[in-house]
Amino acid sequence: MTFDNIMSLITKLIDVLLVWLALYYILKNLRKNVKMVLLFKGILIIVIIKIISDILDLVTIGYLLDYVITWGPLALIVIFQPEIRNVLEQLGRSQLLGRHKVLTVDEREKMVYEITGAMESLKKDRIGALIVIERDNSLNDYIQKSKKIYADISSDLLISIFFPNNPLHDGGVIIQGDKITSAGAVFPTSDNLKISKRLGTRHRAALGISETGDCIALVVSEETGRLSIAMNGELNYNLTIDDVKMILLEELRPKKSLIMDEEEEVEEDEETPSDN
Repeated sequence: MTFDNIMSLITKLIDVLLVWLALYYILKNLRKNVKMVLLFKGILIIVIIKIISDILDLVTIGYLLDYVITWGPLALIVIFQPEIRNVLEQLGRSQLLGRHKVLTVDEREKMVYEITGAMESLKKDRIGALIVIERDNSLNDYIQKSKKIYADISSDLLISIFFPNNPLHDGGVIIQGDKITSAGAVFPTSDNLKISKRLGTRHRAALGISETGDCIALVVSEETGRLSIAMNGELNYNLTIDDVKMILLEELRPKKSLIMDEEEEVEEDEETPSDN
């Protein structure tokens, strides 16, 4: 095999790899964006109808679909410009190397203990709160526009931030790793029509930021004191404090830890002697 053949093979492999990476990020973002999922379904339906019209020789519908396919991409860019922009922004915010800090078991448990302690106190006093925990997708765009804090996570600090007389209590708190990075952050509100009209701005903001990335958004309702968690564009409403603890401990587990735990479980099963 000549040098030119080797270079040609490497070039083709790189080409295929780039295509697969592009498809991976597109499908990943489609899964987290409700509007983009609907858009994808609409395009799929049009393609299926076009194939059927060609098979059955449906001239009129085929003629109309030709116009739709020809001018459709331009119309979609104009109509769905905000959604396309959000997807591109999300790709820009993605951290290829994952979370900036992998927490140890003790750090993770302490973090959950402090957050849930604050939420329990805020729940009793009916004080509204919005806490957003960064994971793989960066929240630096929102941090830049909020008040920088960069302090250790503590329930007392969280409670004081959301105290009604505090000028930062209306915004959200952003947590990176084991630090409170900023407060008073403003997040995009969800325009999901399925969300209950009884839910206020905090819940809509929590759902909105969860639709644009993989963060965890925690909400304490000012009206009812109920606890909620928004993740991946879904809102889990009226949770108990134990529910919040379990979800946080599970969702904040490092991915590598999950794999190692599974391998350890398999090894333990193999080492366990049979009763037979």
